[in-house]
Amino acid sequence: MTAVDVPQLVAQAREGRPRAVARLISLVEGASPQLREVMAALAPLTGNAYVVGLTGSPGVGKSTTTSALVSAYRQAGKRVGVLAVDPSSPFSGGALLGDRVRMSDHASDPGVYIRSMATRGHLGGLAWSAPQAIRVLDAAGCEVILVETVGVGQSEVEIAAQADTSVVLLAPGMGDGIQAAKAGILEIGDVYVVNKADRDGADATARELNHMLSLGESRGKGDWRPPIVKTVAARGTGIDELVEALEKHRAWMDERGVLAQRRTARAAREVETIAITALRARLADVHGDTRLDALAGRVAAGELDPYAASDALLATLTEAAEATQAAHAPEPADPAEPDAGSAGRS
Repeated sequence: MTAVDVPQLVAQAREGRPRAVARLISLVEGASPQLREVMAALAPLTGNAYVVGLTGSPGVGKSTTTSALVSAYRQAGKRVGVLAVDPSSPFSGGALLGDRVRMSDHASDPGVYIRSMATRGHLGGLAWSAPQAIRVLDAAGCEVILVETVGVGQSEVEIAAQADTSVVLLAPGMGDGIQAAKAGILEIGDVYVVNKADRDGADATARELNHMLSLGESRGKGDWRPPIVKTVAARGTGIDELVEALEKHRAWMDERGVLAQRRTARAAREVETIAITALRARLADVHGDTRLDALAGRVAAGELDPYAASDALLATLTEAAEATQAAHAPEPADPAEPDAGSAGRS
């Protein structure tokens, strides 16, 4: 793969050039050897975007609601980024709904960047590279980033870990009342939306949801109580109220320091994920290694239990990592020689 000029690419992305943004996200998705350089360049440019996650069962109108939110934020003069995470094709690995036909109205708007990302088998409703892609859009100057998840059902709770505000969408007549009684995505919402509210049963769905929220964890004075907003996203009805609810939640988080706490927790999870991925790669390198084979033979013979064998394997990996780190560490300065900063001092 041809190396890219990362500083130039980042500068172009900052200017709002969509091809540069697309190239950076492609480097992220492809786990490019230059990914570390990209992330290092982006780090000081991030932390400004408001990230809103939208999740819910298939068919509730997530794409339509996302498109309506884009229109509302653009009318307010904000640059908007959209990450639409879709199921992976079992054949190509690409996103099945990559055409994003419901968002075609914004395709020619230079203030909007829309990207479809494939989950590539990753559970939880998000692509594994979503956090880095969010960072790219943040650094590119997007003031609001909307992350629309796959829509796989109750396992789709990971969006709560990646968004500043999580929006859970429901629709009448889709069994969401039953889902409200279960643990899962209906426990992660900061804002709840009953979309397609022009259908019969919308009021009943809102009442059931309100009842379930009242049975949830107790909230003290000043705590955030998730609002329930009724919308008809296809007509733009209720979208202003949804934006207002989002802004109120953002203001509440700012006032109480919750936003900073969430972003710190998000960074911690990202660091942990990268570290675990690196550890898994090291473990994959020892598959078929003589050390692993020897330990496995002892376990099979009953001479060693699997936990002790695992400890021994991890110890060898740690020793190898420390040896590599020591080999690349700079040599200490000779204490007999004065450093450059002390030259000329008495």
